[in-house]
Amino acid sequence: MDLTGIGVLLIGIAILILAIFFARILNNIASILGGVDKTVEQLPKQLDNMFDETGKLLSNSNNTLSDVNEKLGTLTPLFHVVGDVGESTRRLSSTLVDVSKSSKSKLDKGDPNEQKKKLGGLYGSTALGLYLFRKRKETKQNDGWKRYES
Repeated sequence: MDLTGIGVLLIGIAILILAIFFARILNNIASILGGVDKTVEQLPKQLDNMFDETGKLLSNSNNTLSDVNEKLGTLTPLFHVVGDVGESTRRLSSTLVDVSKSSKSKLDKGDPNEQKKKLGGLYGSTALGLYLFRKRKETKQNDGWKRYES
């Protein structure tokens, strides 16, 4: 065998080894593509299920939203009433502020001695009323004890 024959034999062996290597690689790629094929086959079913669930979710969301809107519609008059009460309270308090300012300005213009006399009468009347209220309350409590003692 001459050198040319040995060279051709070595080239043949190298190509055979390369062919076996490429065959294994291509076999692995074929198995990977088989798995991808199975996954792709299942994909339409999974997408159909997902779209069905999404449709149900949207339907439930719409029902919930319409229910909330209905309940808010029934509460709207209540909010208007509360707003009206707030506006009335604001007007009343502003009126009371105006009255107290005018009273204060009248008191500021008046005689200090006269003011002291009026305040003294007011304090005295308040003290008398409080004293009578407490006495009446004590009398009611004592009458209650007398009934239980008898």
